[in-house]
Order: sequence, then C-alpha cells, then structure tokens
Amino acid sequence: MLPAPDKLLPLTSIASYTPSILLLLALLAGILILRGLAVRSIEDVSARYRVRKAIGYLGYILFFVVLLSMFSSRVAQFSVVIGAVGAGVAFALQEVIASVAGWVALSFGSFYKPGDRVQLGGIKGDVIDIGILRTTLMELGGWVNGDQYNGRIVRIANSYVFKQPVFNYSGEFPFLWDEFTIPVRYGSNWKVAQRMIEDAVSDQVEDFTHRSRDIWHNVARHFMIEQARVEPMVTLSATDNWIEFTVRYIVDYKARRSTKDAIMRKILEAVDRSGGKVQLASTTIELVNQIQKEA
Repeated sequence: MLPAPDKLLPLTSIASYTPSILLLLALLAGILILRGLAVRSIEDVSARYRVRKAIGYLGYILFFVVLLSMFSSRVAQFSVVIGAVGAGVAFALQEVIASVAGWVALSFGSFYKPGDRVQLGGIKGDVIDIGILRTTLMELGGWVNGDQYNGRIVRIANSYVFKQPVFNYSGEFPFLWDEFTIPVRYGSNWKVAQRMIEDAVSDQVEDFTHRSRDIWHNVARHFMIEQARVEPMVTLSATDNWIEFTVRYIVDYKARRSTKDAIMRKILEAVDRSGGKVQLASTTIELVNQIQKEA
C-alpha cells in the first residue's frame, strides 16, 4: 500500500534541501582548513591576520548566499511577515546594527587598523583584532604606570566610532611629542646645565628626529596643518624656588618610557661629573616660627 501524498510532501521538501545542507557543511570545512593553512604557512603576522580575516568574511558571504538560495522560492509567501519581524528586530538590535555600520566605516575609512595604538571608549590600548561587532584591544595603563600592557584584553563595540572621539597614537604620524621638567638650584651654572640637557636629549632622540621629519612633511601635504618643529628644544624659566628647564622632544609612540629613562640617566651622569657646577633642586620646607607647646 502506497503512503498518502500528504506524508510524502515533507520528505520531498527535506530531500530538496539535502544538497544545500551538504554544501554548507563543505563550505564550513573548507573555511576551517584554509584558515589553518594560513596560520601555518604565513610567517608575517600582519599578512597572516589579513588573510585569515579575508577567508572568514568570504565564508560568511558564501554561507549567506547558499542559505538564501535554499529559501528563495518561499520568500514571496512570507514577505509581509518578514517585513514586520524585520522592523521589530531592527529596533531591538539597533546597537548591533550600529556596530556593523561601525565595522563598515572602519573597513573603508581611516579610523584605525590592527596594530595601531588608540584610545576608544575611554580605553587606551593596541588594536589586536577588528571584528564585525567589536574591536579588541590589549589594554595599556590602568594600574600600570606608563604606556605598558597591563594584561587585560578589552572588547569595545564598533558603534563607539560614531559616539566618541577616536584617538590614534600611530596613524598617519607614528610619533609623539613628549616633555618633562628639570629643576636646577639657583647658584648653579645654568649655561652648563642647559648644554648638558641638550646633549643628553640629542643623543637619544636623533634617530626619531630624522625619521619623523619626512613623515611630518607628508602629513602637512595631506592636511591643513602647519610645519612643526621636530628637533628637541630646551627652554628656561626662573621660578620662586629654582631654575626650571622644560625639555621637549619627539619620540616613537612605543618608546616614550624607555627614551625618557635613557635621557634621565644621561642627565644624572652629567650632573655627577660636573663637580658641583650643576645641582638639582627639590622642594624644601623651612619652619620660621615654631609654636611653643604649653606646659
């Protein structure tokens, strides 16, 4: 006895989807294999990252195309329902949609790229991944002084590129201006002190100065910005307590702390060799009227 036609219909519908399901499984397996080959065969970190991302995005597109082809014959029947549900989903997932729009802006704009050092959503760190919904940072600072990793990995929604300023420390110009002050006692030979400071700074930042000069010229050609001084500069100010030297210099954005450390060591060594001609100052508190304790 033959089965009823109404029972054959579901089996026929399922069988019609079998090739598409097998194709989806094969597509998923192919993506995993290609990403694994990319990790093992590409040595350059940046190139490996871009290839893995390209394989992943291509897989998403092909997966969506195959999935859409499976239900293309029934789309017209559910057009009204799909429209109503789509409006509700769009309202409920507006943050997700904004994050996807942020990913599109990041992909075709010049906000930042993997490897850049940025401050996004109040968090400062190095960009280690840009996904469709989130940007992943290796955080800097926090309870750690200086531009050093603290070990936390932070994921921030891409929608923040539309909500808050994006600070890029390494975009078109991968250098920063840094400065510090040196207090010198009155009575010291301030000319010798200035020469010592200038020599110490020049020895440490000479390479940064040469490299940044050409890059800054390119930045000035592309943006409405004036030519800035990239050579180190030492200025003097006479305060109530001491002679204060302000040191300003340019440095690679990843070398701020190590460069300042090297400059300070050079200055301290020069002060030790000066034979007392240069003495560093510090805050001193003098009691001029001591209150007598009652008996």
